[in-house]
Amino acid sequence: MKIAISSERTVSVFQITAVFSMLFALIGFSYNVWRMEITEYNNNVRAASFELLLQLSELESIVYAAHYDQDPILGSPRNGWVKVNLIADLSMITEPELSMAANNLKQSWQSNWEQVANDEASAQAVVTKIDATRAKVRHLLTQLD
Repeated sequence: MKIAISSERTVSVFQITAVFSMLFALIGFSYNVWRMEITEYNNNVRAASFELLLQLSELESIVYAAHYDQDPILGSPRNGWVKVNLIADLSMITEPELSMAANNLKQSWQSNWEQVANDEASAQAVVTKIDATRAKVRHLLTQLD
């Protein structure tokens, strides 16, 4: 009888050990999957943010070339439209606040692109939205894990 009780107790200990092992494995696997998703998200947002910073700088360069240099080639509104649309598209990969800032920039460009070359206020309105979008990108980058 002593052997039967000991045998039952040993089986019970093995069963409890197996349950806890499965539980810890499941928790570990779940954490690993969650961490990999967060890492992938951060990598995607970081890559999009760096590209956004580049495109914002190029758009600012286009505005300055159009307004201050009166250069119809480097300050081409067509190039500006391409940059503004690319910025809006890239911002969709990031956070909603940045997407809103990019849409505000697009609206500002849409309202001012025809006057950018000749009107200081129009050029400044676009540059102000570029700076606001750039600030949102920087803030987003500081928030990543």
